[in-house]
Amino acid sequence: MYDRLKGFRDFYPGEMSARREVIDTVESAAGRYGFREIGTPYLERTQMYVDKSGEEIVEELYAFEDKGGRDITLTPELTPTVARMVVAKQQALSKPIKWVSTRPFWRYEQVQQGRFREFYQTNADIFGSSEPEADAEILAFAADMMTDLGLTKDDFEFRVSHRDILGGLLRSFDEDVDVRDAVRAVDKSAKVEREEYLGLLSDAGLSYDQAREFADLLDRGDLDEIAEFGGENVDSAVENLRAVLAATEDFGAREFCKVSLTTARGLDYYTGVVFECFDSTGDVSRAAFGGGRYDDLIESSGGQPTPAVGVGIGLAPLQLLCQRAGVWPEEELSTDYYILTVGDTRTEASEIARELRAAGNVVEVDVSSRSFGAQMSYADSINAETVVIVGERDLENGEVTVKDMTSGEQTTADIDDFPGERDAPTYEDYE
Repeated sequence: MYDRLKGFRDFYPGEMSARREVIDTVESAAGRYGFREIGTPYLERTQMYVDKSGEEIVEELYAFEDKGGRDITLTPELTPTVARMVVAKQQALSKPIKWVSTRPFWRYEQVQQGRFREFYQTNADIFGSSEPEADAEILAFAADMMTDLGLTKDDFEFRVSHRDILGGLLRSFDEDVDVRDAVRAVDKSAKVEREEYLGLLSDAGLSYDQAREFADLLDRGDLDEIAEFGGENVDSAVENLRAVLAATEDFGAREFCKVSLTTARGLDYYTGVVFECFDSTGDVSRAAFGGGRYDDLIESSGGQPTPAVGVGIGLAPLQLLCQRAGVWPEEELSTDYYILTVGDTRTEASEIARELRAAGNVVEVDVSSRSFGAQMSYADSINAETVVIVGERDLENGEVTVKDMTSGEQTTADIDDFPGERDAPTYEDYE
Protein backbone atom coordinates (compact mmCIF):
# COMPACT_ATOMS: atom_id res chain seq x y z
CA MET A 1 0.00 0.00 0.00
CA TYR A 2 1.48 3.33 -1.08
CA ASP A 3 0.53 6.67 0.48
CA ARG A 4 -0.34 9.62 -1.70
CA LEU A 5 2.26 12.41 -1.70
CA LYS A 6 1.50 15.38 0.56
CA GLY A 7 -0.03 18.25 -1.36
CA PHE A 8 -1.16 16.05 -4.26
CA ARG A 9 -4.75 14.91 -4.74
CA ASP A 10 -6.74 12.09 -6.29
CA PHE A 11 -10.02 12.90 -8.02
CA TYR A 12 -12.55 10.09 -8.25
CA PRO A 13 -15.20 10.10 -11.01
CA GLY A 14 -17.85 12.08 -9.10
CA GLU A 15 -15.36 14.75 -8.06
CA MET A 16 -13.88 14.86 -11.54
CA SER A 17 -17.33 15.28 -13.07
CA ALA A 18 -17.88 18.46 -11.03
CA ARG A 19 -14.40 19.76 -11.84
CA ARG A 20 -14.88 19.09 -15.54
CA GLU A 21 -18.16 21.02 -15.53
CA VAL A 22 -16.48 24.02 -13.90
CA ILE A 23 -13.45 23.91 -16.22
CA ASP A 24 -15.75 23.68 -19.25
CA THR A 25 -17.70 26.70 -18.00
CA VAL A 26 -14.52 28.75 -17.48
CA GLU A 27 -13.09 27.83 -20.88
CA SER A 28 -16.42 28.44 -22.61
CA ALA A 29 -16.50 31.99 -21.24
CA ALA A 30 -12.93 32.54 -22.46
CA GLY A 31 -13.83 31.16 -25.88
CA ARG A 32 -16.64 33.70 -26.28
CA TYR A 33 -14.05 36.46 -25.91
CA GLY A 34 -11.84 34.96 -28.59
CA PHE A 35 -9.16 33.45 -26.34
CA ARG A 36 -7.50 30.57 -28.22
CA GLU A 37 -6.35 27.45 -26.42
CA ILE A 38 -2.65 26.64 -26.25
CA GLY A 39 -0.71 23.67 -24.93
CA THR A 40 2.50 24.10 -22.93
CA PRO A 41 5.22 21.78 -21.56
CA TYR A 42 5.24 20.70 -17.94
CA LEU A 43 9.03 21.03 -17.72
CA GLU A 44 11.10 24.19 -18.26
CA ARG A 45 14.66 25.26 -17.56
CA THR A 46 15.10 26.24 -13.93
CA GLN A 47 17.13 29.29 -14.98
CA MET A 48 14.02 30.87 -16.50
CA TYR A 49 12.53 31.23 -13.01
CA VAL A 50 15.83 32.14 -11.34
CA ASP A 51 16.30 35.01 -13.80
CA LYS A 52 12.83 36.30 -12.98
CA SER A 53 12.69 35.77 -9.20
CA GLY A 54 16.22 35.12 -7.95
CA GLU A 55 18.05 32.04 -6.71
CA GLU A 56 15.79 31.72 -3.66
CA ILE A 57 12.90 30.60 -5.92
CA VAL A 58 14.60 27.21 -6.36
CA GLU A 59 13.57 26.28 -2.80
CA GLU A 60 9.93 26.50 -3.94
CA LEU A 61 10.37 24.44 -7.11
CA TYR A 62 10.35 20.77 -7.97
CA ALA A 63 13.74 21.28 -9.61
CA PHE A 64 16.30 18.62 -10.57
CA GLU A 65 19.04 17.75 -13.04
CA ASP A 66 17.90 15.55 -15.92
CA LYS A 67 19.89 12.77 -17.56
CA GLY A 68 21.42 15.25 -20.00
CA GLY A 69 22.80 17.36 -17.16
CA ARG A 70 20.27 20.15 -17.65
CA ASP A 71 18.75 21.97 -14.65
CA ILE A 72 15.00 21.72 -15.16
CA THR A 73 11.85 22.07 -13.08
CA LEU A 74 8.19 21.24 -13.07
CA THR A 75 6.53 24.51 -14.05
CA PRO A 76 5.28 26.55 -11.04
CA GLU A 77 3.33 29.06 -13.16
CA LEU A 78 2.49 29.77 -16.80
CA THR A 79 3.47 33.39 -17.40
CA PRO A 80 7.20 32.83 -18.12
CA THR A 81 6.31 29.99 -20.48
CA VAL A 82 3.84 32.02 -22.54
CA ALA A 83 6.37 34.88 -22.58
CA ARG A 84 8.91 32.46 -24.05
CA MET A 85 6.35 31.32 -26.64
CA VAL A 86 5.53 34.89 -27.66
CA VAL A 87 9.22 35.75 -28.06
CA ALA A 88 9.80 32.65 -30.21
CA LYS A 89 7.20 33.68 -32.82
CA GLN A 90 6.65 37.34 -32.05
CA GLN A 91 6.82 38.62 -35.63
CA ALA A 92 4.52 35.94 -37.00
CA LEU A 93 1.76 36.31 -34.40
CA SER A 94 -1.06 38.76 -35.15
CA LYS A 95 -1.83 41.19 -32.34
CA PRO A 96 -3.48 41.18 -29.96
CA ILE A 97 -2.50 37.65 -29.00
CA LYS A 98 -5.23 36.11 -26.82
CA TRP A 99 -4.39 32.74 -25.28
CA VAL A 100 -6.04 30.48 -22.71
CA SER A 101 -4.82 27.28 -21.06
CA THR A 102 -5.95 24.97 -18.24
CA ARG A 103 -3.34 22.65 -16.75
CA PRO A 104 -1.52 21.62 -13.54
CA PHE A 105 1.41 23.41 -11.90
CA TRP A 106 3.73 22.50 -9.04
CA ARG A 107 5.20 24.43 -6.12
CA TYR A 108 6.97 22.96 -3.11
CA GLU A 109 5.29 25.04 -0.42
CA GLN A 110 3.24 24.74 2.75
CA VAL A 111 -0.07 22.94 2.18
CA GLN A 112 -3.12 24.82 3.45
CA GLN A 113 -6.79 25.33 2.63
CA GLY A 114 -7.14 26.01 -1.08
CA ARG A 115 -3.39 25.66 -1.69
CA PHE A 116 -1.69 22.45 -2.76
CA ARG A 117 1.70 21.45 -4.13
CA GLU A 118 0.06 20.32 -7.35
CA PHE A 119 -2.66 22.72 -8.42
CA TYR A 120 -4.77 23.33 -11.50
CA GLN A 121 -5.17 26.74 -13.05
CA THR A 122 -6.74 28.42 -16.07
CA ASN A 123 -4.69 31.28 -17.48
CA ALA A 124 -6.03 33.84 -19.95
CA ASP A 125 -3.67 36.48 -21.35
CA ILE A 126 -3.74 39.31 -23.87
CA PHE A 127 -0.43 40.36 -25.48
CA GLY A 128 0.07 43.40 -27.68
CA SER A 129 -2.34 46.00 -26.29
CA SER A 130 -1.62 48.68 -23.70
CA GLU A 131 -5.12 50.12 -23.95
CA PRO A 132 -7.45 50.17 -20.93
CA GLU A 133 -9.89 48.05 -22.92
CA ALA A 134 -7.52 45.07 -22.67
CA ASP A 135 -7.47 45.23 -18.86
CA ALA A 136 -11.25 45.70 -18.85
CA GLU A 137 -11.76 42.71 -21.11
CA ILE A 138 -9.83 40.46 -18.72
CA LEU A 139 -12.09 41.68 -15.90
CA ALA A 140 -15.21 41.25 -18.05
CA PHE A 141 -14.26 37.69 -18.99
CA ALA A 142 -13.64 36.88 -15.33
CA ALA A 143 -17.00 38.38 -14.35
CA ASP A 144 -18.84 36.43 -17.07
CA MET A 145 -17.11 33.24 -15.96
CA MET A 146 -18.25 33.78 -12.38
CA THR A 147 -21.86 34.51 -13.30
CA ASP A 148 -21.86 31.54 -15.69
CA LEU A 149 -20.96 29.42 -12.67
CA GLY A 150 -24.07 30.71 -10.92
CA LEU A 151 -22.46 33.38 -8.72
CA THR A 152 -23.93 36.87 -8.33
CA LYS A 153 -22.56 40.31 -7.40
CA ASP A 154 -23.49 39.51 -3.79
CA ASP A 155 -21.06 36.56 -3.84
CA PHE A 156 -17.80 38.08 -5.06
CA GLU A 157 -15.93 41.28 -5.80
CA PHE A 158 -12.87 42.26 -7.80
CA ARG A 159 -10.51 44.36 -5.69
CA VAL A 160 -8.73 46.54 -8.24
CA SER A 161 -5.52 48.51 -7.71
CA HIS A 162 -2.55 49.88 -9.66
CA ARG A 163 1.09 49.07 -8.97
CA ASP A 164 2.28 52.45 -10.27
CA ILE A 165 -0.02 54.25 -7.82
CA LEU A 166 1.67 52.37 -5.00
CA GLY A 167 5.15 53.08 -6.38
CA GLY A 168 4.38 56.73 -7.07
CA LEU A 169 2.95 57.30 -3.59
CA LEU A 170 5.96 55.69 -1.96
CA ARG A 171 8.35 57.92 -3.92
CA SER A 172 6.26 60.95 -2.90
CA PHE A 173 7.13 60.11 0.70
CA ASP A 174 10.78 59.25 0.08
CA GLU A 175 12.65 58.93 -3.20
CA ASP A 176 15.02 56.41 -1.63
CA VAL A 177 12.36 53.99 -0.39
CA ASP A 178 12.74 50.37 -1.51
CA VAL A 179 9.57 50.18 -3.61
CA ARG A 180 9.84 46.43 -4.13
CA ASP A 181 9.98 45.67 -0.41
CA ALA A 182 7.28 48.22 0.37
CA VAL A 183 4.89 46.75 -2.20
CA ARG A 184 5.54 43.31 -0.76
CA ALA A 185 4.61 44.74 2.64
CA VAL A 186 1.34 46.06 1.20
CA ASP A 187 0.65 42.62 -0.25
CA LYS A 188 0.99 41.15 3.26
CA SER A 189 -1.06 43.86 4.97
CA ALA A 190 -4.24 41.79 5.32
CA LYS A 191 -2.33 38.83 6.76
CA VAL A 192 -0.34 40.53 9.53
CA GLU A 193 -1.10 42.81 12.45
CA ARG A 194 -1.11 46.56 11.82
CA GLU A 195 2.08 47.20 13.78
CA GLU A 196 3.93 44.48 11.91
CA TYR A 197 2.72 45.95 8.62
CA LEU A 198 3.96 49.40 9.57
CA GLY A 199 7.23 47.85 10.66
CA LEU A 200 7.67 46.23 7.24
CA LEU A 201 7.06 49.60 5.57
CA SER A 202 9.64 51.15 7.90
CA ASP A 203 12.10 48.41 6.98
CA ALA A 204 11.59 49.41 3.33
CA GLY A 205 12.74 52.97 4.08
CA LEU A 206 9.74 54.96 5.36
CA SER A 207 9.72 56.57 8.77
CA TYR A 208 7.10 55.28 11.19
CA ASP A 209 4.94 58.40 10.67
CA GLN A 210 5.29 58.14 6.89
CA ALA A 211 4.35 54.45 7.01
CA ARG A 212 1.23 55.24 9.02
CA GLU A 213 0.21 58.08 6.69
CA PHE A 214 0.86 55.93 3.61
CA ALA A 215 -1.19 53.05 5.06
CA ASP A 216 -4.06 55.41 5.92
CA LEU A 217 -4.07 56.83 2.37
CA LEU A 218 -4.35 53.35 0.91
CA ASP A 219 -7.09 52.37 3.34
CA ARG A 220 -9.24 55.36 2.38
CA GLY A 221 -8.72 54.58 -1.30
CA ASP A 222 -9.87 58.03 -2.44
CA LEU A 223 -8.39 58.50 -5.92
CA ASP A 224 -8.87 62.29 -5.78
CA GLU A 225 -6.94 62.44 -2.52
CA ILE A 226 -4.29 60.11 -3.91
CA ALA A 227 -3.88 62.25 -7.03
CA GLU A 228 -3.59 65.44 -4.98
CA PHE A 229 -1.05 63.98 -2.58
CA GLY A 230 1.06 62.12 -5.13
CA GLY A 231 0.94 64.74 -7.87
CA GLU A 232 2.92 63.92 -11.00
CA ASN A 233 4.23 60.73 -9.39
CA VAL A 234 0.78 59.15 -9.65
CA ASP A 235 -1.12 61.24 -12.22
CA SER A 236 -0.79 58.86 -15.16
CA ALA A 237 -1.46 55.78 -13.01
CA VAL A 238 -4.61 57.26 -11.49
CA GLU A 239 -5.78 58.29 -14.96
CA ASN A 240 -5.10 54.77 -16.25
CA LEU A 241 -6.99 53.12 -13.39
CA ARG A 242 -9.97 55.40 -13.96
CA ALA A 243 -9.89 54.62 -17.68
CA VAL A 244 -9.89 50.87 -17.00
CA LEU A 245 -12.84 51.22 -14.61
CA ALA A 246 -14.71 53.32 -17.18
CA ALA A 247 -14.17 50.59 -19.77
CA THR A 248 -15.48 47.93 -17.38
CA GLU A 249 -18.68 49.99 -17.19
CA ASP A 250 -19.16 49.58 -20.95
CA PHE A 251 -18.10 45.92 -20.81
CA GLY A 252 -20.64 45.08 -18.09
CA ALA A 253 -18.19 44.36 -15.28
CA ARG A 254 -18.06 47.62 -13.30
CA GLU A 255 -20.55 46.45 -10.68
CA PHE A 256 -18.09 43.73 -9.63
CA CYS A 257 -15.10 46.07 -9.28
CA LYS A 258 -14.04 47.87 -6.10
CA VAL A 259 -11.01 50.15 -5.83
CA SER A 260 -8.74 48.58 -3.22
CA LEU A 261 -5.25 50.08 -3.17
CA THR A 262 -4.04 47.58 -0.56
CA THR A 263 -4.33 44.93 -3.28
CA ALA A 264 -0.76 44.68 -4.52
CA ARG A 265 -0.11 41.19 -5.94
CA GLY A 266 3.30 40.11 -4.69
CA LEU A 267 4.94 39.10 -7.96
CA ASP A 268 7.54 41.57 -9.15
CA TYR A 269 6.61 41.51 -12.82
CA TYR A 270 3.30 43.34 -12.42
CA THR A 271 3.48 46.89 -13.80
CA GLY A 272 -0.01 48.46 -13.88
CA VAL A 273 -3.55 47.53 -12.95
CA VAL A 274 -3.78 44.49 -10.68
CA PHE A 275 -6.80 42.79 -9.15
CA GLU A 276 -7.89 39.92 -6.95
CA CYS A 277 -11.27 38.21 -6.63
CA PHE A 278 -12.61 37.74 -3.10
CA ASP A 279 -15.67 36.24 -1.49
CA SER A 280 -17.93 39.21 -0.67
CA THR A 281 -19.13 37.60 2.55
CA GLY A 282 -15.63 37.12 3.93
CA ASP A 283 -16.29 33.45 4.72
CA VAL A 284 -13.49 32.47 2.32
CA SER A 285 -10.56 34.55 3.52
CA ARG A 286 -8.12 34.02 0.67
CA ALA A 287 -8.37 35.32 -2.89
CA ALA A 288 -10.13 33.03 -5.34
CA PHE A 289 -7.87 34.27 -8.15
CA GLY A 290 -6.11 37.36 -9.46
CA GLY A 291 -4.24 38.97 -12.29
CA GLY A 292 -2.95 42.18 -13.75
CA ARG A 293 -0.72 43.91 -16.25
CA TYR A 294 2.90 42.90 -16.86
CA ASP A 295 4.18 45.08 -19.69
CA ASP A 296 7.91 44.43 -19.23
CA LEU A 297 8.05 40.64 -19.16
CA ILE A 298 8.26 39.95 -22.90
CA GLU A 299 11.13 42.40 -23.35
CA SER A 300 12.94 41.01 -20.30
CA SER A 301 12.55 37.55 -21.85
CA GLY A 302 14.41 38.64 -24.98
CA GLY A 303 11.54 39.89 -27.13
CA GLN A 304 10.41 43.22 -28.49
CA PRO A 305 8.57 45.52 -26.04
CA THR A 306 5.07 44.02 -25.80
CA PRO A 307 2.38 45.06 -23.33
CA ALA A 308 0.49 42.22 -21.65
CA VAL A 309 -2.32 41.63 -19.17
CA GLY A 310 -3.80 38.41 -17.84
CA VAL A 311 -5.51 36.43 -15.11
CA GLY A 312 -4.71 33.11 -13.43
CA ILE A 313 -7.72 31.23 -12.03
CA GLY A 314 -6.85 28.54 -9.51
CA LEU A 315 -9.45 25.79 -9.39
CA ALA A 316 -8.95 24.94 -5.70
CA PRO A 317 -9.66 28.42 -4.24
CA LEU A 318 -12.42 28.95 -6.81
CA GLN A 319 -14.01 25.74 -5.52
CA LEU A 320 -14.03 27.13 -1.97
CA LEU A 321 -15.95 30.20 -3.13
CA CYS A 322 -18.39 28.19 -5.25
CA GLN A 323 -19.05 25.76 -2.40
CA ARG A 324 -19.66 28.62 0.03
CA ALA A 325 -22.17 30.11 -2.41
CA GLY A 326 -23.80 26.72 -3.05
CA VAL A 327 -23.10 26.63 -6.79
CA TRP A 328 -20.39 23.96 -6.95
CA PRO A 329 -21.80 21.16 -9.16
CA GLU A 330 -23.01 17.95 -7.56
CA GLU A 331 -20.16 15.48 -7.33
CA GLU A 332 -22.01 12.55 -8.85
CA LEU A 333 -22.03 10.46 -11.98
CA SER A 334 -24.51 10.99 -14.79
CA THR A 335 -25.61 8.27 -17.22
CA ASP A 336 -28.36 8.49 -19.81
CA TYR A 337 -28.97 4.78 -20.40
CA TYR A 338 -28.01 1.44 -18.94
CA ILE A 339 -28.69 -1.52 -21.24
CA LEU A 340 -29.51 -4.50 -19.00
CA THR A 341 -29.12 -7.92 -20.61
CA VAL A 342 -30.90 -11.12 -19.62
CA GLY A 343 -29.71 -14.28 -21.33
CA ASP A 344 -27.98 -14.42 -24.71
CA THR A 345 -28.94 -10.93 -25.95
CA ARG A 346 -25.55 -9.30 -26.48
CA THR A 347 -26.07 -8.72 -30.22
CA GLU A 348 -29.38 -6.90 -29.81
CA ALA A 349 -28.25 -4.99 -26.71
CA SER A 350 -25.07 -3.86 -28.42
CA GLU A 351 -26.97 -2.58 -31.45
CA ILE A 352 -29.27 -0.49 -29.24
CA ALA A 353 -26.26 0.88 -27.36
CA ARG A 354 -24.49 1.83 -30.59
CA GLU A 355 -27.52 3.72 -31.89
CA LEU A 356 -27.99 5.62 -28.62
CA ARG A 357 -24.29 6.53 -28.44
CA ALA A 358 -24.33 7.69 -32.05
CA ALA A 359 -27.02 10.18 -30.99
CA GLY A 360 -24.67 11.56 -28.31
CA ASN A 361 -25.96 9.75 -25.23
CA VAL A 362 -23.91 8.27 -22.37
CA VAL A 363 -24.65 4.54 -22.45
CA GLU A 364 -23.35 1.59 -20.46
CA VAL A 365 -23.89 -2.13 -21.13
CA ASP A 366 -23.15 -5.02 -18.77
CA VAL A 367 -19.62 -6.35 -19.37
CA SER A 368 -19.39 -8.58 -16.30
CA SER A 369 -22.11 -11.23 -16.85
CA ARG A 370 -23.93 -10.14 -13.70
CA SER A 371 -27.36 -11.13 -12.48
CA PHE A 372 -30.46 -9.04 -13.11
CA GLY A 373 -30.39 -7.66 -9.55
CA ALA A 374 -26.69 -6.84 -9.68
CA GLN A 375 -27.15 -4.99 -12.97
CA MET A 376 -30.05 -2.96 -11.56
CA SER A 377 -27.96 -2.02 -8.52
CA TYR A 378 -25.12 -0.93 -10.77
CA ALA A 379 -27.49 1.13 -12.95
CA ASP A 380 -28.69 2.89 -9.82
CA SER A 381 -25.11 3.53 -8.64
CA ILE A 382 -24.20 5.31 -11.88
CA ASN A 383 -27.42 7.40 -11.81
CA ALA A 384 -28.80 5.92 -15.00
CA GLU A 385 -31.89 7.86 -16.03
CA THR A 386 -33.32 5.04 -18.12
CA VAL A 387 -32.73 1.30 -18.06
CA VAL A 388 -33.45 -0.66 -21.22
CA ILE A 389 -33.96 -4.33 -20.40
CA VAL A 390 -33.08 -6.61 -23.31
CA GLY A 391 -34.25 -10.09 -22.32
CA GLU A 392 -34.72 -13.30 -24.25
CA ARG A 393 -38.44 -13.49 -23.48
CA ASP A 394 -39.07 -9.90 -24.54
CA LEU A 395 -37.13 -10.45 -27.74
CA GLU A 396 -39.33 -13.41 -28.58
CA ASN A 397 -42.18 -10.87 -28.67
CA GLY A 398 -40.09 -8.33 -30.60
CA GLU A 399 -39.92 -6.02 -27.56
CA VAL A 400 -37.62 -4.44 -24.99
CA THR A 401 -38.58 -3.06 -21.58
CA VAL A 402 -38.00 0.64 -20.88
CA LYS A 403 -37.74 1.58 -17.20
CA ASP A 404 -37.69 5.13 -15.80
CA MET A 405 -35.30 5.01 -12.84
CA THR A 406 -36.73 8.10 -11.12
CA SER A 407 -40.36 6.98 -10.98
CA GLY A 408 -39.70 3.25 -11.15
CA GLU A 409 -42.33 2.88 -13.87
CA GLN A 410 -41.70 0.73 -16.90
CA THR A 411 -43.30 -0.23 -20.19
CA THR A 412 -42.46 -2.16 -23.33
CA ALA A 413 -41.40 -0.85 -26.72
CA ASP A 414 -41.21 -2.48 -30.13
CA ILE A 415 -37.54 -3.31 -30.66
CA ASP A 416 -37.75 -1.91 -34.20
CA ASP A 417 -38.97 1.37 -32.70
CA PHE A 418 -36.29 1.71 -30.03
CA PRO A 419 -34.63 4.11 -30.34
CA GLY A 420 -36.15 4.51 -33.80
CA GLU A 421 -35.99 8.10 -35.02
CA ARG A 422 -35.62 9.44 -31.49
CA ASP A 423 -32.24 10.70 -30.25
CA ALA A 424 -33.08 10.28 -26.57
CA PRO A 425 -36.19 8.10 -26.08
CA THR A 426 -37.66 7.83 -22.59
CA TYR A 427 -40.38 5.88 -20.81
CA GLU A 428 -42.91 8.61 -21.64
CA ASP A 429 -42.44 8.01 -25.37
CA TYR A 430 -43.83 4.46 -25.08
CA GLU A 431 -46.25 4.46 -22.15
